[in-house]
Amino acid sequence: MFVTPAYAQAAGGAPMGGFGSFIPLILIFVIFYFFLIRPQQKRAKEHREMLAALRRGDQIITQGGIIAKVVKVKDDEVEAEIADGVRVRVVKNTIATVVSRTEPAKEA
Repeated sequence: MFVTPAYAQAAGGAPMGGFGSFIPLILIFVIFYFFLIRPQQKRAKEHREMLAALRRGDQIITQGGIIAKVVKVKDDEVEAEIADGVRVRVVKNTIATVVSRTEPAKEA
C-alpha cells in the first residue's frame, strides 16, 4: 500500500564488474611496496653488507649506544674494545653503524 517505487528498484552493480572492486586493494599493495617494503629491504641489505665488510680496527656503535673499536671478527660475533684493556664480545647483528673504517694494510 504505502510502498514507494524506490524500494522495488534493483540495486546498482559495480560499474566495472568484479575486477573493479579489486583495483583499490591492488593500489594499496603497490603503495605499501614502494613506501614500506622496498626501502626496508634496501636498508637490511645495506646493513648485511656493512657487517660483512667489518674488519679489525673499525670503530663501531652498538644498538645499545656503546662506542667501541673492533679487535677481532668471528663468524657471528665481534670482539670489541670499549676502553683500554676492556674487551667485550658483541653479536654482529647488534652493531648499528660503523663510525670510521680503517684502511687495509698495504702489501710490500
